[in-house]
Amino acid sequence: MAFQWMRPVLLALAPAALLALAACSAGTIEQQFTPTRIVAMGDGLTDQGNTAQGNFAGKRWTVNDTNKMWPEIVAADYAAGATITPSRLGGTNYAYGNSRIVLKPDAAGNAATPTLADQITTYLAANGGAVPAGDLVMINGGTADIIVQMQAMRAGTITQDQFLANVTQAGHDLATQARRLSAAGGTRIVIVGVPDLKNTPWATAINQVALLSTASTDFNNAVLVDLVDEGENMLFTDIALLWNLMTANPAAYALSDSVTPICTSIDPGPGIGIGNGQIASPLCTATTTAAPTGTTYLSYMWADPVYPTPVAQARIADYVFSRIHARW
Repeated sequence: MAFQWMRPVLLALAPAALLALAACSAGTIEQQFTPTRIVAMGDGLTDQGNTAQGNFAGKRWTVNDTNKMWPEIVAADYAAGATITPSRLGGTNYAYGNSRIVLKPDAAGNAATPTLADQITTYLAANGGAVPAGDLVMINGGTADIIVQMQAMRAGTITQDQFLANVTQAGHDLATQARRLSAAGGTRIVIVGVPDLKNTPWATAINQVALLSTASTDFNNAVLVDLVDEGENMLFTDIALLWNLMTANPAAYALSDSVTPICTSIDPGPGIGIGNGQIASPLCTATTTAAPTGTTYLSYMWADPVYPTPVAQARIADYVFSRIHARW
């Protein structure tokens, strides 16, 4: 797969190892891996309804309709009828909206939200401290950390250089958490990189398209460099590339609009972390969307200024599953 977004120096550091981590395997697959369980951890991109706070309780960070989120679709791709459910219901999706990687409070200022590190701790504790051999573990993170740091920079409490340094550290933190899973016996660990946030309606609204693109790239590069020797057990999936392709040519992905948030649901509080009184997809249903006559909310990329619609979730699933299936 292409690496247009990566700085050339990355490929110069350790090309073979980076390709093993981030690209599809080109060799012959002797025996296709079929997971016993699908496990997911991360933030609002992955949360199927773990969030417990206030009016976001039990909600998903997309249009809350009957469509599946990307971890559910990946599970179903492996076996008809297979599913994954939120950990609060006894399932194996531990993701929480607004969750950061290791730092608290979350993007909306809530210190009770489990970080990615907390989620991994809970998962390992539930499995005797080890990753079961048949588990396919998928993790994502970074968006909430970038939101927190951007809001701090905009408030004047950190400089632009500090913003980028803090985002890069968050990428290192994600790599460290992935290594925890490997050290616990994980051999099928999928890392979903942070999307290229320059494409979000939020980036346009705050006039920070270029800087958010740099931050997204710096985050993903930090993950890749730190995990350069983990190619055997880990697979990095380049969601930043997918986001760029979907934005540039939405029609190729069954989309009619890749710039407009389709939900009309306003949260008067901190919501998804980008400020008070903003559109928040956890409050969004099919009846609180604003698709023009002749279109449908399912043809839009964005539910709110940061998180995607169900159809964009499906494109994530297609991409992630294709990379996993090609690799293992």
